[in-house]
Amino acid sequence: MYAARPDPWQLADRWYEQRKYALTLAALPAPEYRSAFEPGCSVGVLSALLAGRCRALLSCDREERALAQARPRLAHLPHVRVEHRVLPGAWPGPGERFDLVVLSELLYYFGAAEVAALLDLAVRSLEPGGTLLLAHWRHQVAEHALSADAVHRQARVHPALVRIAGHTEPDFLLDVFIRPERAGTPAERLSVAAREGLT
Repeated sequence: MYAARPDPWQLADRWYEQRKYALTLAALPAPEYRSAFEPGCSVGVLSALLAGRCRALLSCDREERALAQARPRLAHLPHVRVEHRVLPGAWPGPGERFDLVVLSELLYYFGAAEVAALLDLAVRSLEPGGTLLLAHWRHQVAEHALSADAVHRQARVHPALVRIAGHTEPDFLLDVFIRPERAGTPAERLSVAAREGLT
C-alpha cells in the first residue's frame, strides 16, 4: 500500500483522522506521561500529537516506507525515538517500562491468540497505574484478521486491566484501560475525578 501511495489512509489530511486523534488525546486520563510506546505508528501523525503529552515516546512500525515519512515528521522532537520493529517479537524488553501504551489501528491485523499475547506484553510493559489506549476502525477490511469489536472484547476481559473510558461510533471504537496498582480496584477509584480528589 505504501508503494502505491505515501500515506495510504491520508492520515495527515482527512478530517475523520484529525477528529479521531483529537478524541484519542482527550480520552487520555493524565495530562502528561513519563514514557509512552506507540507501535504501528505508520507515518507518525498521531506520534507528533502524542509527543506533546509525553516526556519520552518510542514509536515504531514494521514498514520502512512509513518510517521514511515518520522520521522527518518527528525529527524536531528530540524526546521521540522512531524505530523499525516487527511485533510481537520485537516488543521492548523487560527493562523498558511505560506509563502509556497506545495501540491504534494495529491489533486487528493479528489473530486472537496473537492479540492475547500482545495485550499481555502491553500489560507487562505498563507501570502500575499506567494507561493502555486502544482505537480501531470498525468497518470490514480484507487485510484484517479480526474485527475491531472482537479485539476490544478481548481487551475488556483482560484480568489485569480496568476499563475507565470508552467511545463507540459506527466507524471506530476507542477504549481506555488502567493497569491498577492493586488487583480488583474498581473503575471509579481510577477515574480522572478520583485522581484529582474530586470524589
